[in-house]
Amino acid sequence: MRKPAGPSGFGGIARALRNPNYGLYTAGNAASLIGTWMQRIAVGWLTWQLTGSGAWLGAMAFADLFPTVIIGPIAGAAADRWDRLRVTKISQALAMAQSVVLFLLTISGLITIELLLVLTAALGVIAGFNQPARLALIPSLVRREDLPAAVAINSIIFNSARFIGPAVAGLMIVAGGISAAFAANAVSFIFFLAALSRIRLEPATIEPRMERGSLLGDVAAGIRYAAHHPGIAPLLMLLTIVCICVRPVVELLPGFAAAVFASGAEGLAVLTSTVGAGAVLGGLWLARRSGDPAGLTTLALGNTLVLALALLAFVASDRWWIALPALAVLGACMVVTGVGTQTLLQLSVDGSMRGRVLSLYGIIFRGGPAVGALIMGIASERAGLRLPLAVGAVVAVLAWLWTWSSRSRITDALEEPEHAD
Repeated sequence: MRKPAGPSGFGGIARALRNPNYGLYTAGNAASLIGTWMQRIAVGWLTWQLTGSGAWLGAMAFADLFPTVIIGPIAGAAADRWDRLRVTKISQALAMAQSVVLFLLTISGLITIELLLVLTAALGVIAGFNQPARLALIPSLVRREDLPAAVAINSIIFNSARFIGPAVAGLMIVAGGISAAFAANAVSFIFFLAALSRIRLEPATIEPRMERGSLLGDVAAGIRYAAHHPGIAPLLMLLTIVCICVRPVVELLPGFAAAVFASGAEGLAVLTSTVGAGAVLGGLWLARRSGDPAGLTTLALGNTLVLALALLAFVASDRWWIALPALAVLGACMVVTGVGTQTLLQLSVDGSMRGRVLSLYGIIFRGGPAVGALIMGIASERAGLRLPLAVGAVVAVLAWLWTWSSRSRITDALEEPEHAD
């Protein structure tokens, strides 16, 4: 019988980063993600400047995130067929081109809300192809025992960028205008592309490609596999509800900054950076665990409840001293839940299904907030920003109660998988 996993300090983080390919990937990814968060803040603020509408904020988030729902299943099957590293390189080059176009339109004064929506949707399509390949690439960059730490490091990098990017973007927008943030994002892609070009995968680390059949048949097989898995299915179902009902708060923060807290771009940067700071702390704490997944299911489920309660606390008041701690807790729990879920999927999924199952994770992680932000943004036109999110938090608590009642069966299926590779 395995002993429960306990904290392993930061040795696991250092060990994961000593994998040469993963070290290169992480360095380039860090630069790129800072630029990505700068652009996200700039897009949100530009949307509010052009429209002053919560519905448009929701529509912009929908355009950014929802294409993954359409593209994701096909991209997941492609990630199980194609060279994942090459797919990542191509998608990053296309994303850089999108940011250049956005910069040129903005600095020339030709940008409109319609053009912004189209360009944001285009980036969403690119991300839809990129995400399954990037997630499925990670096990090829590290040893299996370093995988949990590698997933946590990815989240730490992502959320450090969520903290740094908005802070820098707020200063750039005030000093140099919104176009400066778009230009910085375009430059950041150069660093990631340079890092990706230096990665050399050993043949032993590359998972065997499945035999090519019907692409749609492969997509259907991946969905059936996830739907019938006793651990993966309920975990993805709970994640879906949380992403639709709770996570849209991040996409709607520009509206909270302007309409609830009566602050400008600086206030938006503070709110978004607070989420990021909490997320970094949550990621660091989670990365200290050993590579043993024992107890990770309970940890991920427990933090889902705290996440919903933190959202209720945030929407309950317009006082900064209540809102900021609530957002910090929300950010920490969001990471523990998301990283815990992805780690359990990475360790329990059959290797031949990895791209497709992780594409479902990506669909939920990006598409859920898109749907939720659109619904809640439209509802905010009548009910304000707070009430829709409060209702969403209550729905998430009810879903958690249903999932928690089956936690023993879920834990057995995820933490003692029959096939892990």
